[in-house]
Amino acid sequence: MELHELLFEFWNKWSGDVFIAARRVFVALLIALTGKVLIGVIERILKKITKGKLKSDETLNSILKLVITYAVIIICVIMILDVFGINTTSLIAILGATGVAVGLALRDTLSNIAAGIILVLLRLYRKGDFIECGQVMGTVRDMDLFTTTLETADGVYVSAPNSSIWGTPLKNYSRNSKRRMELAARISFDDSIDRAFQVMRDIIAEESRFLADPAPQIVVQSLDNSFVTVLLRAWVPLDVYWDVYWAQMRGIKERLEAAGLRLPYPRQELTVIRDPASAPSRPPSE
Repeated sequence: MELHELLFEFWNKWSGDVFIAARRVFVALLIALTGKVLIGVIERILKKITKGKLKSDETLNSILKLVITYAVIIICVIMILDVFGINTTSLIAILGATGVAVGLALRDTLSNIAAGIILVLLRLYRKGDFIECGQVMGTVRDMDLFTTTLETADGVYVSAPNSSIWGTPLKNYSRNSKRRMELAARISFDDSIDRAFQVMRDIIAEESRFLADPAPQIVVQSLDNSFVTVLLRAWVPLDVYWDVYWAQMRGIKERLEAAGLRLPYPRQELTVIRDPASAPSRPPSE
């Protein structure tokens, strides 16, 4: 039998199946292409929401993008399997049972996912915030469903599991628009406290970046062994906090010395009591 006769016989026998397979492949490709386009549209919408007029949280949008992408991929895979005649109902049941087993084996990982979702929903921090959690302190650079990436003040990369952040008290230094500054000065017991208060009042009058509300406070913080601690409390905008702090810490010593106040060194007094009974006996003088 010649080749064209074999092809003709094959076509007569299998043409219906070829058309069905081709249609299924075409529908599967169409589903995959639709899913890809849908993911691209969602990414562009989230990008516009982040950088547009709505100014949505970038961290929340990145998590939503990841979750929606996985959801679209799973839905497309199930639809493609259904197109090829695979029983997706039993497959979903098998995947569910497998998911339970995997969940028990990876409960720590799932706790990170749950903690990441809670952190995003509560918006305890977002990208660019400076946070402190346990022994970790740094600027939030990225966050996903599993970990939060931080960069410390000296440029060290830190990756913290979300569950460790959720289970530990969190300090967010970037959340509020203002922050209270405390400037402490130690003076001698022999110096005048009123003169030290006047130095602090001069600092308040000359520093325009101190906020008027809440008003600055000047108090005697403590009476220690060898010095008196005078404390200035003032609120400043968050973006200039460190500039003001460093400038005032540099100048406060010169101001105190110019006012005739002494900055005492730490000292301790030692008293030696000698027991006369333990002293060596001397021979009687002649």
